[in-house]
Amino acid sequence: MWELIENNKRRSFWLFVCLFVVLTTLGGLIGASFLPPDGAWWGIGLAVLLTLILGVVAYWAGDDIVMSVGQATMITKGTNPQLYNIVEEMQIAAGFGRMPEVYIVADDAMNAFATGIRPEKSAIAVTSGLVENLSRDELQGVVAHEMSHIVNRDVLFMTFSGVLLGSITMLSEGFLRGIFYTGGSRRSKLGSSSRSHPALILITIIFALLAPLLAKIFYFAISRKREYLADATAVRLTRYPEGLAGALEKIAGGANGIMNYNRFTAPLFIIDPQEMAIAGDGQDGKKLFSIGSTHPPVNERIQILRKLSGASYRDYQSAFMSFKKEGDLIPDRMLRDKTAVPLRKGVPGPIQPGGTVEPTKKQKTRDIGDLLMAAGGFIFLPCACGLKVKIPPTLGRNSIPCPRCGRILFLPAVTPGVAHADGDAGKKLGTDGEESTLVYERRSDSWESFACDCGYPIQLSPLFSANAIQCRNCKKKIEIRYPNTTR
Repeated sequence: MWELIENNKRRSFWLFVCLFVVLTTLGGLIGASFLPPDGAWWGIGLAVLLTLILGVVAYWAGDDIVMSVGQATMITKGTNPQLYNIVEEMQIAAGFGRMPEVYIVADDAMNAFATGIRPEKSAIAVTSGLVENLSRDELQGVVAHEMSHIVNRDVLFMTFSGVLLGSITMLSEGFLRGIFYTGGSRRSKLGSSSRSHPALILITIIFALLAPLLAKIFYFAISRKREYLADATAVRLTRYPEGLAGALEKIAGGANGIMNYNRFTAPLFIIDPQEMAIAGDGQDGKKLFSIGSTHPPVNERIQILRKLSGASYRDYQSAFMSFKKEGDLIPDRMLRDKTAVPLRKGVPGPIQPGGTVEPTKKQKTRDIGDLLMAAGGFIFLPCACGLKVKIPPTLGRNSIPCPRCGRILFLPAVTPGVAHADGDAGKKLGTDGEESTLVYERRSDSWESFACDCGYPIQLSPLFSANAIQCRNCKKKIEIRYPNTTR
């Protein structure tokens, strides 16, 4: 894997060199046009300063900005164990040192993206529509693709190349708009004065028009290959190419386009939402491609995946060459490994690993709705009559009567849900001087909410089956017990 990362770094270096040359040339021409004879250096300095500012913002806050634009909500193992476990499986398979944060976007469209400028800030986000419409194998393929982008450092590349591309675009648009809105009087003044030459103004205008296009060509040439590499790595992680192929087919054929994105975050998605919007409803994967696309044709990616006879990089390179007639996708040193990596079989029918049954689409829709409510601060109180009461965070009261039987239900903040394992609820330390174990006993098989010893509300989904959970506020471990069991 490290050879693939090193190969990506070498390609990225020359791409950054090309983008930086375009940036400084544009800045120098703009500066020379307005502030001759030394204005070129001022223009270059301004361009570099703008890029540095955007780069610092992207490095420290880029992940949060992307999640904010996508309106993503972070989930935990307690709120959606299946999705969390899929991400955890791919993190272990990839040998990635840190578990990425897991987010879900409340959108009926099917798509996913990843962020990860820094390993400690990596994250994977999927839409609710993706979770509802894909099988576990297909969802695993999508997660493996996004995990590959993080491991291969693609997100880092796309972020900072996007910063350079954005700086070039901002300088170009700022200059052209300034020329347009100042009108011919400004251009005449510049042309007639000794401070600038009309030919220089003309050259700057032409380059300002061409610079964003030239930068995009450099950017797109590499970003498309990174999508192929992410597909190849995803197959290596899952050993089931049909999962990713089926997911891409469903995403490309989806009728809905994701709403919350912009032109800078769009390239991060597994399928560019801008291209899906251009393609329109009812279009298949063949049409999700254009000259200015950041992603290769979806239909081509699907055919390559379905042509694979093994999960090794050699197998993917052979399938890739049969379509693209190119041989420089996978580094040569990785192709020397002739070890066969067999494909695995898909999970038949609705039965999933561990013998669990795949939820129906209706169940998934209901579970996602409850998950988003839990993430929004709703509290779930199961009543003895069997009704699950969903209480909004803005209720403003300590208790509420059950709408069905009239029983008074107390909110977890008033009635703590955990007790100490030593039997003394008020005792904070055990006999050995260490903090005693906290315990919560489940009362139903639906959503439940309770308060940690520190008062922080904790929600458990119907899918939660672990023996413990950690409080996100105080980091205490809480043992979860189940009625009529010894777990």
